[in-house]
Amino acid sequence: MAATTLDLRDVPPAERHPKIHEAFAELESGETLELVNDHEPKPLFYEMQAEVDSFDADGYEVERRGPLEFVAKLPKQ
Repeated sequence: MAATTLDLRDVPPAERHPKIHEAFAELESGETLELVNDHEPKPLFYEMQAEVDSFDADGYEVERRGPLEFVAKLPKQ
């Protein structure tokens, strides 16, 4: 499964969700958007689950790699 990585740690918070939605929309079915973030993106998970029909919530994963590094995988159906 192909993955696109988006490192958000240097992106201003107000710009993050629009960038994520834009990158996710560009994915093909079966691809995954991998996010590197400075906090656990749980609110984003709920937002994607509620608003994006092609988001595979069951395939969502998040891994904490350090105090300010979380890697989330958002698969597209």
